[in-house]
Parts: sequence; structure tokens; C-alpha cells
Amino acid sequence: MSDDEKVLGRKIATERRKRGLSQKELGALLDRSETWVSQVERGVRKIDRMSVLERIADVLEVPLSELAPTAPVVAAATDKPRVVSDLALVLTSSNALRAVLTRPREVNSADLESGAVLAWEYAHGSSYEKLGEMLLELIPQLETGARAAAGDDKKNLFGALAKTYHAAAAVLSKVGEFAAAWVAADRAINAAERSDDPLLMAEGAFRLTLVFQGARWLDLARTTAETAEETLSTLDGSADPAVYSLRGALNLQLAVIAARSDDANEAYARLEKAARFADELGADRNDYDTEFGPTNVKLHEVAVALELGDAGRALRVGEAVNASNLSAERQGRLLIDLARAHAQRRNVDGVVSALRSADRIAPEQVRNHPLVRALMDDLGQTAAADDPEFADLAAQLYARPSG
Repeated sequence: MSDDEKVLGRKIATERRKRGLSQKELGALLDRSETWVSQVERGVRKIDRMSVLERIADVLEVPLSELAPTAPVVAAATDKPRVVSDLALVLTSSNALRAVLTRPREVNSADLESGAVLAWEYAHGSSYEKLGEMLLELIPQLETGARAAAGDDKKNLFGALAKTYHAAAAVLSKVGEFAAAWVAADRAINAAERSDDPLLMAEGAFRLTLVFQGARWLDLARTTAETAEETLSTLDGSADPAVYSLRGALNLQLAVIAARSDDANEAYARLEKAARFADELGADRNDYDTEFGPTNVKLHEVAVALELGDAGRALRVGEAVNASNLSAERQGRLLIDLARAHAQRRNVDGVVSALRSADRIAPEQVRNHPLVRALMDDLGQTAAADDPEFADLAAQLYARPSG
């Protein structure tokens, strides 16, 4: 065995001991034998499946990038798209401090507000590189502009700043950069408070829930969504459809959280509650960039069924949905979930067909999504690797540029 396996084995053993687990206890948590754990820790058994490494990291509560940074399967799955470096630069720069200390100047509020709208067009369209390039300039301009403005312009620009940070958080979550996404979501909530728009703050809670969901911090996700939804319930009777959209979107997230916690009754109860809000709206909307409505409820029914291991229901519901009126991001995610459902049934042709369709609609999302990488890696360790269509898809999604 190589030095990489030995280093990984020692790291697993160290983290296991830190948590007071025996090899037998760790094996039970992983549905593996004590012998298997012993062989891994001694470096005589190779782990070459992403799903197994992710499960070990989850059980040991260690980030995957720390547990096995040199493992080839991790290195392949952690190549970072350009948007990550662009947004990291924005989030680590002292834009707010510069805005406070520099002399206020005239700003074009209308242009900056239009920029925030365009940022969400890029996010919904899964145009990640364009978004990253844009936010390198837009966020510093909004930080300065919001502080230089007065009256309604000031509130409007802080609202635009919040929306822009929301867009950054959404994309960072989708590419698996959860720590950075948390920072962006937190800044969005602070800006939303200064905009004097409580529903924009509620959107911040929704974005934060998505961050925690993606990182599998389910307790944090549940608490964030529940408290926001309960607070919005005090607005019962409001004529504002955005209240229904936000409450519905939060209930959809609570449904997925319950499914991931293996609580089917709660999951489907939350779906039903969201469906009632969608019925009140009567049509798909995009209040506060939630894309909430009857179609998105169906998309989340697919996600819930998938998390509960009911691939048949996921496929029946998903293949009957017409999501063409939703964004490229939402259409792409539906197809990713259908691919995952086909994978549960070991239908390689179905996986390939769904992912090819998703790649045509939202290529940056598909090629950078952790779930797609994990799915392709898992199937690549099976007989699917010998399927020429699957091999072509893998080359299409993850081909390295030459030179």
C-alpha cells in the first residue's frame, strides 16, 4: 500500500480515539466489521470510494478535506471552480471598513440595484463564473454606496447588498463551500436589517438553512428554519404573497431535513403544509428569489422521497413534473435528483440520460455539484465504469484541460 493509505489510516485512528470509539464501535457506525476498520487504519485496505470517505468523515465529525486531503478521490472531488476564488477574495477583503473610512461620494443607486438583480439572474442561471467576476466589483461598490447614500436610497442599497450576498451564499452552497457560504449569508442578514425589510431578513434565514442543509448540520438547519417560519406565522392574514412564499420555502427545507433524519411522517407533513401555501398563491412565483410555488413543491417531493430511499416515488413524481417555467438551476437540480434515483436502482442508462440533460441546461452546476461528483465516483467503482456511455459522460463532465 502507498504512503497515502498509511497516512489516512493513522488519521482515522487518531480521530477515532479522540472520540473514545473502539474499532468495533466505529465499524458498527459505518456498517463495517472491526477487521475492516483495523485494515484501513493499518493502511492495508484502500478506500477508493468517495461515499465511504464522506461517511467516515461524517461519523468522526471531521471535514473531508482535513481527513484525507491527499487521497486521489478527494483531490478529484475538491477541484474548486473559479467562482470560489473570486468570492473568497470578496469575502476576505475589508470592503465594509474601506467604505466607512473613505470619503463618501456620489453613487448611481439605480445601476447598483440593477446589478443585484443581474447577480440573481446569474445565480438562477447557474452562470457561476459570470457571477464571481461581477461580484468582485459589485459588492465593494454596494458596501460604499449604501453607506454614502441617505434616506430611501440608503435602505434600497442595503437591500441590494443583502440580495447580492444572498446570491453569493446560494452559489457557494451549491459548490460545497459551506463555511464561506455561512459568512455570505450572515452578511446578507446584517445588510437586510439595515434595509428595514424584515422579509429580506427572513430570506437570509432561508439561505442560512440551505447552507446548513448542504453541510449536513441538520440541527442548525432545523432550528434556523423553524424559528424563522414560526416568526413569520405572526403575519397570518397578511395580504403579501411573499409571506406565503417564504413560509412555504422554509417548510420545504424542513421537509428535506426531516427526510434526512429518517422521519417520513414529519417530512410529508411539512410538504403538505408547503403545498397549502402554494395553493394560496395559485402559481409559481419568485418572491425573494425562492422560486416557490406548486412546481417547486413537487421538486421537493422528489428530494424527500429520494432521501427516504423511495426511488420509485422520486422517479414517478419527478418524471411527471414540467419544470420548464423554473430557472436553469432548479431544472438542473431536478435532473440531478432523478439521476440519483436511477442510481439507487442501478439504472446506469437512466443516470447518464438525466445527467446529460442536466449538463445541457446547467453545466456549471452539474460539473461542480458535490452530489454529482459523489454519484459519479460511486458508480465508477462498479460495473458501470465499463459502460462506454458512462465513461463518455465522466470524460465530458470532468475532463482536465491539457497543458
